Amino acid sequence: MKLKRASNRLAFNPEDRIIDIALDAGFESPEAFARAFKNAFGQTPSGFRKRPAWADWSLRYQFPIPLRERTGKMDVTITKVEPTLVAALEHLGALALVNDTARRFIEWRKTTGLSPVASSQTYGIVYNNPDTTPAEEFRFDICGSVTEAVPDNPWGVMTKTIPGGRLAVLRHVGSHERLGESVYYLYREWLPGSGAEPRDFPVYFHYLTLVPDTPEHEHQTDVCLPIK
Repeated sequence: MKLKRASNRLAFNPEDRIIDIALDAGFESPEAFARAFKNAFGQTPSGFRKRPAWADWSLRYQFPIPLRERTGKMDVTITKVEPTLVAALEHLGALALVNDTARRFIEWRKTTGLSPVASSQTYGIVYNNPDTTPAEEFRFDICGSVTEAVPDNPWGVMTKTIPGGRLAVLRHVGSHERLGESVYYLYREWLPGSGAEPRDFPVYFHYLTLVPDTPEHEHQTDVCLPIK
């Protein structure tokens, strides 16, 4: 888990020195860190930072995620939101490659001065289920809220709107890899008995904490289901 967090820092925090990442991960030297990192992910830390091979990384990072025992109902709240103008970068392809798209979005975001902490909220729009969709057809938008339309840019970031209206919101705490559990709960268990109907807009995530700034078990994400 420490190596996984280190790999995210290498990819998304280019200003962090490798020696600092190594020490924070519990290694006594950059050399020991480099050996362990290459054994785990097949690339050196510096090579991963320059060109992360996310598909291979995903295959190598295969630890079983045990099913959690359900201890009761999850807390779903109903709220109403205004439309949100967002800058969106569309991802089409394997779920394992979403991080490549995220890096491009972060590069664009840094050029605009939009801080994800100070002035811009971060969202992910899920158009289909990665468990049942062929990898090459999986669609996912990475978004950040903006106050005006996005000008043409070489990153391919465009302007979209997350519609306003009623939302069923479930606060997910923990790994992003477990977000599917919360999505399934909303659709399979909460929705049938709620009396609500889904609107014609996909479920989306509102990331309240960001990788790699927060330890994985402390991540907070609102899973948002637009309803009538």
